[in-house]
Amino acid sequence: MELATPGLLLRPWRRQDAPEVFDALREPQIALWNPQGDVPNLAAAEEWIRRRADPTSGAVSYAVTDQTGLVGSVALRRSGAECASVGCWTVPAARGRGIATQAVSRLVEWGFAEDGLHRIELCHAVGNVASCRIAERVAFTLEGVLRESYRYGDGRLHDEHLHARLATDPRPA
Repeated sequence: MELATPGLLLRPWRRQDAPEVFDALREPQIALWNPQGDVPNLAAAEEWIRRRADPTSGAVSYAVTDQTGLVGSVALRRSGAECASVGCWTVPAARGRGIATQAVSRLVEWGFAEDGLHRIELCHAVGNVASCRIAERVAFTLEGVLRESYRYGDGRLHDEHLHARLATDPRPA
């Protein structure tokens, strides 16, 4: 299944994405805020793609592409019958263009309309200002701080902001 939004296509991962995934996961900001474990070579990047394409994983994960190629990743992982969490990253060349906001918004709308979700959460390290902006732009409510709740790529436990949106919340303007 593919999801379109103006200028972007959210599509299933493909094995041929491995070189771009390999480069992306080594980029310092992606490695810090989206730790994926060790991806030392193309074979490991192919395995990363295979895991994301696995329909039994409890998640839907998409390559975010535009006319230039791969610009990011967005995923929705179920945490219960009607609940899920969303996460994303963008390659450096794509940052600051609203791509992550647009991709998250499209996947969240699909989750509510087509996948039967009622609640979607977005957690991020308190220091990750870009992710906080995405949550705000997609009309997620900041519900609080989870103290030292997740070990990020620097090996430290970070406090996280917990944002959530309900299917019954007003859609973003």
